[in-house]
Amino acid sequence: MGLAKRGKKIPGKLAKRAKQIRVLLMDVDGTLTDGSVTLLSQSDGSALEMKNFDAHDGQGLTLAVTAGLRTGVITGRGSAALRRRCKELDIEFVYEKQGHKIAAYEDVLRKTGAQESEVAFLGDDLPDLTIMKRVGLAVAVHNATPEVRRAAHYTTKADGGKGAARELVELILRSKDIWEEMIDKARA
Repeated sequence: MGLAKRGKKIPGKLAKRAKQIRVLLMDVDGTLTDGSVTLLSQSDGSALEMKNFDAHDGQGLTLAVTAGLRTGVITGRGSAALRRRCKELDIEFVYEKQGHKIAAYEDVLRKTGAQESEVAFLGDDLPDLTIMKRVGLAVAVHNATPEVRRAAHYTTKADGGKGAARELVELILRSKDIWEEMIDKARA
C-alpha cells in the first residue's frame, strides 16, 4: 500500500507539489502495464500483442478524470489494446511511437496551457527521464530503474501495472483534500 493509502500524512513538500497538479501524464509499458511484451504467433506468420492493465489503475484514472484532471499517455510503442484502454478511461492525450517523448510533452503543455509545476509524470525507465526532470511532480513506479527512482519526487509502493497509477491519483486527490468526496463519485 502506498503512503496515501495507509493513512499516513503526506509529507508537506510532496503534498504541495501534488496539490498543484492539473495534468497527469504517464508512460505505458512498465507503468500502466507490468512491462511484459507478450507476442502470440499466428499461423500466417504475424503476431498478436497482449497487454495486461490493472483494474485498480483504471478506477483511479477514471476518478482523476472525474475530479477534473486532464490525463494522457506518452509511449514508445503503438498498440490497439492501449488505444482501447485509453478510450475506456477517457484518457485525453494519447501519444504512441514516441522514441523521444519531450515533443509530445511540450504539445500537451501547449494544448492545456498548464505550467510545468502543474504536471505529474509517472515513469519507469530511461526514456522517461527527460520529462521527469521538468515536471512539478515526477513519480517512479516501485520497480523503476535506479536512474528514474533517483529523479523522482516520489516512488510508489506499487510496481508498474500493479496499482502504481492508482497510488499516484490517490496521492494527488488526497493532497487536494478531495479524495473522500471522489469516493462517492466512483463508477464502474
